[in-house]
Amino acid sequence: MPQTLSELSTTQLKTRLETENLQLIDVRSADAFNGWRSNGEIRGGHIPGATSLPAKWSSYLDWLDIVRSKSIAPEKPVVVYGSDERETEVVARLFERAGYANVDLYHQFVREWTTDEGLPMARLERYRHLVSARWLNTLLTTGNADEYDNSRFAVCHAHYQNRRAYEEGHIPGAVDVDTNSLESTETWNRRSPGELKQVLEDLGITHDTTVILYGRFSFPDNADPFPGSSAGQLAAFRCAFILLYAGVQDVRILNGGLQSWTDAGFAVSTEDSPRQPVNDFGAAIPAHPEFAVDLPEARAILRSADQNLVSVRSWREFIGEASGYNYIEKKGRIPGAVFGNCGSDAYHMENYRNPDHTSRAYPEIEAFWREVGVTPDKLNAFYCGTGWRASEAFFSAWLMGWPRIAVYDGGWFEWSNDETNPIETGIPQ
Repeated sequence: MPQTLSELSTTQLKTRLETENLQLIDVRSADAFNGWRSNGEIRGGHIPGATSLPAKWSSYLDWLDIVRSKSIAPEKPVVVYGSDERETEVVARLFERAGYANVDLYHQFVREWTTDEGLPMARLERYRHLVSARWLNTLLTTGNADEYDNSRFAVCHAHYQNRRAYEEGHIPGAVDVDTNSLESTETWNRRSPGELKQVLEDLGITHDTTVILYGRFSFPDNADPFPGSSAGQLAAFRCAFILLYAGVQDVRILNGGLQSWTDAGFAVSTEDSPRQPVNDFGAAIPAHPEFAVDLPEARAILRSADQNLVSVRSWREFIGEASGYNYIEKKGRIPGAVFGNCGSDAYHMENYRNPDHTSRAYPEIEAFWREVGVTPDKLNAFYCGTGWRASEAFFSAWLMGWPRIAVYDGGWFEWSNDETNPIETGIPQ
Protein backbone atom coordinates (compact mmCIF):
# COMPACT_ATOMS: atom_id res chain seq x y z
CA MET A 1 0.00 0.00 0.00
CA PRO A 2 1.32 3.48 -0.84
CA GLN A 3 2.16 5.67 2.10
CA THR A 4 -0.35 8.42 2.92
CA LEU A 5 0.79 11.82 1.75
CA SER A 6 0.61 14.72 4.17
CA GLU A 7 -1.99 17.39 3.44
CA LEU A 8 -1.05 20.93 4.39
CA SER A 9 -3.46 23.51 5.70
CA THR A 10 -3.45 26.98 4.21
CA THR A 11 -1.71 28.31 7.32
CA GLN A 12 0.96 25.62 7.10
CA LEU A 13 1.60 26.32 3.42
CA LYS A 14 1.81 30.06 4.00
CA THR A 15 4.35 29.53 6.81
CA ARG A 16 6.47 27.13 4.79
CA LEU A 17 6.53 29.47 1.78
CA GLU A 18 7.87 32.19 4.07
CA THR A 19 10.48 30.03 5.80
CA GLU A 20 11.60 27.30 3.37
CA ASN A 21 13.05 26.98 -0.11
CA LEU A 22 9.85 25.26 -1.19
CA GLN A 23 9.12 23.93 -4.68
CA LEU A 24 5.44 24.59 -5.30
CA ILE A 25 3.90 22.63 -8.21
CA ASP A 26 0.66 23.70 -9.92
CA VAL A 27 -0.89 20.72 -11.74
CA ARG A 28 -3.81 22.57 -13.32
CA SER A 29 -3.88 23.38 -17.02
CA ALA A 30 -1.54 25.97 -18.50
CA ASP A 31 -4.59 28.16 -19.09
CA ALA A 32 -5.65 28.03 -15.43
CA PHE A 33 -2.08 28.85 -14.37
CA ASN A 34 -2.17 31.90 -16.65
CA GLY A 35 -5.35 33.29 -15.14
CA TRP A 36 -8.44 31.56 -16.51
CA ARG A 37 -10.91 30.41 -13.87
CA SER A 38 -11.86 26.86 -14.76
CA ASN A 39 -12.83 24.88 -11.65
CA GLY A 40 -14.52 27.27 -9.28
CA GLU A 41 -11.58 29.57 -8.55
CA ILE A 42 -12.81 32.89 -7.19
CA ARG A 43 -9.60 34.56 -8.38
CA GLY A 44 -7.76 33.38 -11.46
CA GLY A 45 -4.04 32.71 -11.62
CA HIS A 46 -1.58 30.83 -9.45
CA ILE A 47 0.31 31.08 -6.18
CA PRO A 48 3.37 33.28 -6.81
CA GLY A 49 6.52 31.23 -7.35
CA ALA A 50 4.67 28.08 -8.42
CA THR A 51 5.90 25.95 -11.31
CA SER A 52 3.37 24.94 -13.94
CA LEU A 53 3.34 21.17 -14.42
CA PRO A 54 -0.11 20.17 -15.75
CA ALA A 55 -1.45 16.78 -14.72
CA LYS A 56 -2.11 16.17 -18.43
CA TRP A 57 1.63 15.60 -18.84
CA SER A 58 1.74 12.84 -16.21
CA SER A 59 1.00 10.25 -18.91
CA TYR A 60 3.93 11.38 -21.07
CA LEU A 61 6.84 8.95 -21.27
CA ASP A 62 9.30 11.80 -20.83
CA TRP A 63 7.55 13.22 -17.74
CA LEU A 64 10.70 13.01 -15.63
CA ASP A 65 12.71 14.77 -18.33
CA ILE A 66 10.15 17.58 -18.26
CA VAL A 67 10.50 17.81 -14.48
CA ARG A 68 14.29 18.00 -14.73
CA SER A 69 14.07 20.66 -17.43
CA LYS A 70 12.19 22.82 -14.94
CA SER A 71 15.00 22.39 -12.35
CA ILE A 72 12.72 20.77 -9.77
CA ALA A 73 15.35 19.30 -7.45
CA PRO A 74 14.88 15.96 -5.61
CA GLU A 75 16.69 17.21 -2.49
CA LYS A 76 14.27 20.11 -1.91
CA PRO A 77 10.74 19.82 -0.47
CA VAL A 78 7.87 19.70 -2.97
CA VAL A 79 4.25 20.74 -2.42
CA VAL A 80 1.74 19.84 -5.13
CA TYR A 81 -1.56 21.68 -5.55
CA GLY A 82 -4.39 21.98 -8.05
CA SER A 83 -8.15 22.10 -8.34
CA ASP A 84 -8.75 18.35 -8.56
CA GLU A 85 -7.62 16.24 -5.61
CA ARG A 86 -7.20 13.06 -7.66
CA GLU A 87 -4.99 14.77 -10.25
CA THR A 88 -2.96 16.42 -7.51
CA GLU A 89 -2.25 13.10 -5.82
CA VAL A 90 -1.38 11.36 -9.12
CA VAL A 91 1.36 13.91 -9.77
CA ALA A 92 2.57 13.79 -6.16
CA ARG A 93 2.93 10.00 -6.40
CA LEU A 94 4.98 10.39 -9.56
CA PHE A 95 7.38 12.63 -7.66
CA GLU A 96 7.62 10.00 -4.90
CA ARG A 97 8.37 7.23 -7.39
CA ALA A 98 11.02 9.42 -8.98
CA GLY A 99 12.91 9.62 -5.68
CA TYR A 100 11.59 12.88 -4.25
CA ALA A 101 11.58 12.18 -0.52
CA ASN A 102 9.70 15.21 0.79
CA VAL A 103 6.37 15.57 -1.06
CA ASP A 104 3.21 17.07 0.41
CA LEU A 105 -0.25 17.96 -0.87
CA TYR A 106 -2.24 21.18 -0.68
CA HIS A 107 -5.95 20.68 -1.39
CA GLN A 108 -7.32 24.04 -0.25
CA PHE A 109 -6.26 26.17 -3.20
CA VAL A 110 -9.76 26.68 -4.64
CA ARG A 111 -11.71 26.72 -1.39
CA GLU A 112 -9.38 28.88 0.69
CA TRP A 113 -6.46 30.41 -1.21
CA THR A 114 -8.44 31.90 -4.11
CA THR A 115 -11.20 33.14 -1.82
CA ASP A 116 -8.91 35.04 0.55
CA GLU A 117 -8.00 38.47 -0.87
CA GLY A 118 -5.19 38.67 1.67
CA LEU A 119 -3.30 35.81 0.01
CA PRO A 120 -1.22 36.69 -3.08
CA MET A 121 -2.06 35.50 -6.58
CA ALA A 122 -0.13 35.99 -9.82
CA ARG A 123 -1.36 35.81 -13.39
CA LEU A 124 -0.44 36.61 -16.96
CA GLU A 125 -1.33 40.25 -17.64
CA ARG A 126 -3.22 39.56 -20.88
CA TYR A 127 -4.20 35.95 -20.18
CA ARG A 128 -7.58 36.44 -21.91
CA HIS A 129 -5.73 36.63 -25.25
CA LEU A 130 -4.39 33.08 -24.89
CA VAL A 131 -7.50 30.91 -24.93
CA SER A 132 -8.23 27.24 -24.33
CA ALA A 133 -10.01 24.82 -26.65
CA ARG A 134 -12.93 24.61 -24.21
CA TRP A 135 -13.29 28.38 -24.22
CA LEU A 136 -13.32 28.43 -28.02
CA ASN A 137 -15.81 25.58 -28.22
CA THR A 138 -18.14 27.46 -25.85
CA LEU A 139 -17.86 30.58 -28.01
CA LEU A 140 -18.60 28.63 -31.20
CA THR A 141 -21.57 26.75 -29.77
CA THR A 142 -23.21 29.54 -27.75
CA GLY A 143 -21.90 32.78 -29.25
CA ASN A 144 -20.65 33.81 -25.83
CA ALA A 145 -17.86 32.92 -23.40
CA ASP A 146 -16.01 34.20 -20.34
CA GLU A 147 -13.96 37.34 -20.91
CA TYR A 148 -15.71 37.99 -24.22
CA ASP A 149 -17.92 41.05 -24.58
CA ASN A 150 -18.22 41.38 -28.33
CA SER A 151 -20.82 40.53 -30.97
CA ARG A 152 -18.37 39.74 -33.80
CA PHE A 153 -15.69 37.09 -33.91
CA ALA A 154 -13.68 35.21 -36.52
CA VAL A 155 -11.70 32.00 -36.16
CA CYS A 156 -8.71 31.71 -38.51
CA HIS A 157 -6.68 28.63 -39.38
CA ALA A 158 -3.23 30.00 -40.21
CA HIS A 159 -0.79 28.31 -42.57
CA TYR A 160 1.96 28.99 -45.09
CA GLN A 161 0.84 27.87 -48.58
CA ASN A 162 -0.58 24.68 -47.11
CA ARG A 163 -4.32 24.80 -47.61
CA ARG A 164 -4.29 21.03 -47.59
CA ALA A 165 -3.71 21.15 -43.81
CA TYR A 166 -6.96 23.12 -43.54
CA GLU A 167 -8.84 20.79 -45.88
CA GLU A 168 -7.74 17.70 -43.95
CA GLY A 169 -9.32 18.98 -40.75
CA HIS A 170 -9.96 22.33 -39.12
CA ILE A 171 -12.01 23.80 -36.31
CA PRO A 172 -15.62 24.08 -37.50
CA GLY A 173 -16.36 27.60 -38.67
CA ALA A 174 -12.71 28.55 -39.15
CA VAL A 175 -11.55 30.19 -42.37
CA ASP A 176 -8.05 29.57 -43.68
CA VAL A 177 -5.45 32.35 -43.80
CA ASP A 178 -2.29 31.90 -45.83
CA THR A 179 0.55 33.99 -44.37
CA ASN A 180 1.45 34.94 -47.93
CA SER A 181 -1.62 37.17 -47.95
CA LEU A 182 -0.25 39.18 -44.99
CA GLU A 183 3.47 39.25 -45.79
CA SER A 184 5.42 39.86 -48.98
CA THR A 185 6.75 36.77 -50.73
CA GLU A 186 9.81 38.78 -51.80
CA THR A 187 10.93 40.35 -48.51
CA TRP A 188 8.82 38.31 -46.04
CA ASN A 189 7.97 41.61 -44.34
CA ARG A 190 4.42 42.66 -43.50
CA ARG A 191 2.47 43.87 -46.51
CA SER A 192 1.58 47.51 -47.15
CA PRO A 193 -1.29 49.16 -45.24
CA GLY A 194 -3.45 49.12 -48.37
CA GLU A 195 -2.83 45.44 -48.99
CA LEU A 196 -3.49 44.54 -45.35
CA LYS A 197 -6.74 46.50 -45.42
CA GLN A 198 -7.98 44.57 -48.44
CA VAL A 199 -7.00 41.17 -47.04
CA LEU A 200 -8.64 41.79 -43.68
CA GLU A 201 -11.83 43.08 -45.28
CA ASP A 202 -11.96 39.99 -47.53
CA LEU A 203 -11.64 37.84 -44.39
CA GLY A 204 -14.52 39.70 -42.78
CA ILE A 205 -12.29 41.27 -40.13
CA THR A 206 -12.79 44.81 -38.86
CA HIS A 207 -10.74 46.61 -36.24
CA ASP A 208 -13.29 45.65 -33.58
CA THR A 209 -13.70 41.97 -34.55
CA THR A 210 -12.45 39.44 -32.01
CA VAL A 211 -10.03 37.24 -33.99
CA ILE A 212 -8.93 33.82 -32.70
CA LEU A 213 -5.93 32.36 -34.53
CA TYR A 214 -4.50 28.86 -34.47
CA GLY A 215 -2.39 26.52 -36.60
CA ARG A 216 -1.52 22.87 -37.06
CA PHE A 217 1.91 21.62 -35.97
CA SER A 218 3.06 18.84 -38.32
CA PHE A 219 6.70 18.27 -37.33
CA PRO A 220 8.61 20.48 -39.80
CA ASP A 221 11.58 18.89 -41.55
CA ASN A 222 14.40 21.14 -42.75
CA ALA A 223 14.93 18.77 -45.67
CA ASP A 224 11.52 19.69 -47.09
CA PRO A 225 11.40 22.42 -49.75
CA PHE A 226 9.00 24.47 -47.59
CA PRO A 227 9.41 23.48 -43.91
CA GLY A 228 7.29 26.43 -42.78
CA SER A 229 4.23 24.73 -44.29
CA SER A 230 4.31 22.33 -41.33
CA ALA A 231 4.80 25.03 -38.68
CA GLY A 232 1.20 26.18 -38.50
CA GLN A 233 1.21 27.46 -34.94
CA LEU A 234 4.19 29.67 -35.78
CA ALA A 235 2.12 30.97 -38.70
CA ALA A 236 -0.65 31.83 -36.23
CA PHE A 237 1.72 33.95 -34.13
CA ARG A 238 2.98 35.67 -37.27
CA CYS A 239 -0.59 36.56 -38.24
CA ALA A 240 -1.33 37.72 -34.69
CA PHE A 241 1.58 40.15 -34.77
CA ILE A 242 0.49 41.61 -38.11
CA LEU A 243 -3.12 41.96 -36.96
CA LEU A 244 -2.03 43.78 -33.80
CA TYR A 245 0.19 46.04 -35.91
CA ALA A 246 -2.71 46.72 -38.27
CA GLY A 247 -5.08 47.62 -35.45
CA VAL A 248 -7.30 44.65 -34.63
CA GLN A 249 -8.19 45.40 -31.03
CA ASP A 250 -8.90 41.89 -29.75
CA VAL A 251 -6.45 39.31 -31.11
CA ARG A 252 -6.32 35.91 -29.44
CA ILE A 253 -4.35 32.71 -29.91
CA LEU A 254 -5.70 29.22 -29.28
CA ASN A 255 -3.14 27.94 -26.78
CA GLY A 256 -1.57 24.84 -28.31
CA GLY A 257 -3.26 25.25 -31.68
CA LEU A 258 -5.22 22.47 -33.34
CA GLN A 259 -3.45 19.93 -31.08
CA SER A 260 -5.23 21.39 -28.05
CA TRP A 261 -8.56 21.21 -29.88
CA THR A 262 -8.18 17.51 -30.69
CA ASP A 263 -6.64 16.74 -27.27
CA ALA A 264 -9.84 18.12 -25.73
CA GLY A 265 -11.89 15.68 -27.82
CA PHE A 266 -13.53 18.18 -30.15
CA ALA A 267 -14.33 17.24 -33.72
CA VAL A 268 -12.74 18.80 -36.78
CA SER A 269 -14.42 19.71 -40.06
CA THR A 270 -13.32 19.09 -43.64
CA GLU A 271 -15.89 21.47 -45.14
CA ASP A 272 -14.88 24.96 -46.22
CA SER A 273 -16.24 27.73 -44.03
CA PRO A 274 -17.57 30.61 -46.15
CA ARG A 275 -15.97 33.99 -45.74
CA GLN A 276 -18.16 37.00 -45.05
CA PRO A 277 -16.32 40.05 -46.41
CA VAL A 278 -16.90 43.50 -44.94
CA ASN A 279 -16.86 46.88 -46.67
CA ASP A 280 -14.42 48.65 -44.36
CA PHE A 281 -11.83 47.70 -41.76
CA GLY A 282 -13.00 50.74 -39.85
CA ALA A 283 -9.68 52.25 -38.76
CA ALA A 284 -6.45 53.56 -40.26
CA ILE A 285 -3.71 50.97 -40.79
CA PRO A 286 -1.30 50.65 -39.05
CA ALA A 287 -2.82 51.56 -35.70
CA HIS A 288 0.40 50.44 -33.98
CA PRO A 289 3.36 51.32 -36.21
CA GLU A 290 5.61 51.13 -33.13
CA PHE A 291 5.18 47.34 -33.11
CA ALA A 292 7.35 46.99 -36.24
CA VAL A 293 10.87 48.31 -36.82
CA ASP A 294 12.84 48.23 -40.03
CA LEU A 295 16.55 48.37 -40.86
CA PRO A 296 17.25 52.02 -39.85
CA GLU A 297 15.55 51.53 -36.47
CA ALA A 298 17.37 48.22 -35.94
CA ARG A 299 20.71 49.96 -36.42
CA ALA A 300 19.67 52.69 -33.96
CA ILE A 301 18.64 50.10 -31.37
CA LEU A 302 22.10 48.54 -31.52
CA ARG A 303 23.61 51.92 -30.62
CA SER A 304 21.36 52.46 -27.60
CA ALA A 305 22.23 51.39 -24.07
CA ASP A 306 18.62 50.86 -22.98
CA GLN A 307 17.40 48.94 -26.04
CA ASN A 308 17.88 45.34 -27.20
CA LEU A 309 17.83 43.70 -30.58
CA VAL A 310 16.87 40.18 -29.50
CA SER A 311 17.83 37.25 -31.74
CA VAL A 312 15.12 34.58 -31.49
CA ARG A 313 17.18 32.03 -33.40
CA SER A 314 18.86 28.74 -32.60
CA TRP A 315 22.38 28.65 -31.16
CA ARG A 316 23.75 27.18 -34.41
CA GLU A 317 22.31 30.12 -36.33
CA PHE A 318 23.55 32.61 -33.75
CA ILE A 319 27.19 31.44 -33.92
CA GLY A 320 27.15 31.03 -37.70
CA GLU A 321 27.08 27.25 -38.11
CA ALA A 322 23.79 27.42 -40.06
CA SER A 323 21.82 30.14 -41.82
CA GLY A 324 18.60 28.49 -40.67
CA TYR A 325 16.89 28.54 -44.06
CA ASN A 326 17.34 26.88 -47.44
CA TYR A 327 16.86 30.27 -49.14
CA ILE A 328 19.33 32.27 -47.00
CA GLU A 329 22.97 31.74 -47.87
CA LYS A 330 24.88 33.85 -45.34
CA LYS A 331 25.54 32.59 -41.84
CA GLY A 332 26.18 34.53 -38.66
CA ARG A 333 24.52 37.09 -36.43
CA ILE A 334 23.94 40.80 -36.15
CA PRO A 335 26.81 42.20 -34.03
CA GLY A 336 25.49 43.41 -30.69
CA ALA A 337 22.31 41.35 -30.81
CA VAL A 338 21.20 39.57 -27.63
CA PHE A 339 20.64 35.81 -27.83
CA GLY A 340 16.97 35.19 -27.08
CA ASN A 341 17.02 31.54 -28.25
CA CYS A 342 14.15 29.71 -29.90
CA GLY A 343 14.94 26.04 -29.75
CA SER A 344 16.53 23.61 -32.16
CA ASP A 345 16.05 25.29 -35.53
CA ALA A 346 14.15 27.84 -37.60
CA TYR A 347 10.84 25.98 -37.41
CA HIS A 348 10.77 24.89 -33.76
CA MET A 349 10.21 26.95 -30.63
CA GLU A 350 10.94 24.54 -27.80
CA ASN A 351 12.16 27.34 -25.51
CA TYR A 352 8.78 29.05 -25.85
CA ARG A 353 6.56 25.97 -25.88
CA ASN A 354 5.44 23.18 -23.57
CA PRO A 355 5.53 19.51 -24.66
CA ASP A 356 1.87 19.71 -25.76
CA HIS A 357 2.59 22.82 -27.90
CA THR A 358 0.93 25.22 -25.47
CA SER A 359 2.88 28.36 -24.66
CA ARG A 360 5.53 27.94 -21.98
CA ALA A 361 4.68 29.37 -18.56
CA TYR A 362 5.39 33.08 -18.72
CA PRO A 363 7.58 33.21 -15.55
CA GLU A 364 9.95 30.73 -17.22
CA ILE A 365 10.19 32.82 -20.39
CA GLU A 366 10.69 35.96 -18.32
CA ALA A 367 13.44 34.23 -16.32
CA PHE A 368 15.58 33.19 -19.29
CA TRP A 369 15.13 36.62 -20.87
CA ARG A 370 16.26 38.28 -17.66
CA GLU A 371 19.49 36.24 -17.71
CA VAL A 372 20.52 37.95 -20.96
CA GLY A 373 19.29 41.43 -20.04
CA VAL A 374 15.93 41.36 -21.80
CA THR A 375 13.75 43.21 -19.27
CA PRO A 376 10.51 45.21 -19.51
CA ASP A 377 12.18 48.56 -18.74
CA LYS A 378 13.96 48.45 -22.12
CA LEU A 379 12.78 48.60 -25.70
CA ASN A 380 13.09 45.03 -26.95
CA ALA A 381 12.85 44.40 -30.68
CA PHE A 382 12.74 40.69 -31.52
CA TYR A 383 14.03 39.27 -34.78
CA CYS A 384 14.75 35.91 -36.37
CA GLY A 385 15.15 35.00 -40.03
CA THR A 386 11.99 36.45 -41.51
CA GLY A 387 9.77 37.33 -38.54
CA TRP A 388 7.88 34.20 -37.56
CA ARG A 389 9.79 33.18 -34.43
CA ALA A 390 10.21 36.85 -33.54
CA SER A 391 6.43 37.22 -33.69
CA GLU A 392 5.94 34.43 -31.15
CA ALA A 393 8.46 36.02 -28.78
CA PHE A 394 6.83 39.41 -29.34
CA PHE A 395 3.40 37.95 -28.54
CA SER A 396 4.78 36.41 -25.33
CA ALA A 397 6.06 39.83 -24.22
CA TRP A 398 2.79 41.47 -25.29
CA LEU A 399 0.83 38.94 -23.20
CA MET A 400 3.01 39.91 -20.22
CA GLY A 401 2.04 43.55 -20.75
CA TRP A 402 5.55 44.74 -21.59
CA PRO A 403 5.24 48.35 -22.79
CA ARG A 404 8.08 48.72 -25.32
CA ILE A 405 8.25 45.79 -27.71
CA ALA A 406 8.57 45.36 -31.45
CA VAL A 407 9.51 42.96 -34.22
CA TYR A 408 12.46 43.79 -36.46
CA ASP A 409 10.55 42.57 -39.47
CA GLY A 410 13.41 42.22 -41.95
CA GLY A 411 15.47 40.09 -39.58
CA TRP A 412 18.47 38.09 -40.70
CA PHE A 413 17.11 37.85 -44.27
CA GLU A 414 17.19 41.61 -44.73
CA TRP A 415 20.34 42.25 -42.67
CA SER A 416 22.46 39.63 -44.42
CA ASN A 417 21.38 40.78 -47.89
CA ASP A 418 22.76 44.29 -47.28
CA GLU A 419 26.50 44.26 -48.00
CA THR A 420 27.03 47.34 -45.81
CA ASN A 421 25.91 45.51 -42.67
CA PRO A 422 28.56 43.81 -40.48
CA ILE A 423 28.23 40.12 -39.59
CA GLU A 424 29.75 38.14 -36.72
CA THR A 425 30.31 34.41 -36.30
CA GLY A 426 31.65 32.22 -33.50
CA ILE A 427 30.89 32.30 -29.80
CA PRO A 428 30.56 35.91 -28.57
CA GLN A 429 33.30 37.10 -26.24
